[in-house]
Amino acid sequence: MTYEKPVPAIDPDSAPYWEGAKDGKLMIQRCGKTGQTFLYSRQLVPGVDDSQVEWIEASGQGEVYSFTVARRPAGAAFQGDCPYVVVSVTLAEGARIMSNLVTDDVDAVKIGMPVQIFFDDVSDDLTIPKFKPA
Repeated sequence: MTYEKPVPAIDPDSAPYWEGAKDGKLMIQRCGKTGQTFLYSRQLVPGVDDSQVEWIEASGQGEVYSFTVARRPAGAAFQGDCPYVVVSVTLAEGARIMSNLVTDDVDAVKIGMPVQIFFDDVSDDLTIPKFKPA
């Protein structure tokens, strides 16, 4: 299967996230010292001079922190998706993640709305974590 949209650059720091997605797991990072969770992938804990970073599996449950409804495509590859929702989700574990919220009613999306992860196998090599209303 061929995927026509832009794909992420998977590097050694982000590989556990993408490998987890392929296995149907949402992987985030946690500071082994403070317990702070975060995502995007990095080697140091944000705001702390510490490298006790570990990968953990998140529940995939969260709520909408912020969102926008794209009514015009962000390029030709997204033409057929409009309107679509770009969402920032606060996970139950505390980390925030940006993704898409897949819904038939983009006008019903609200801040604080509960959401749940699902995994979209867009190609043989890439699975993208996305959200749907819970």
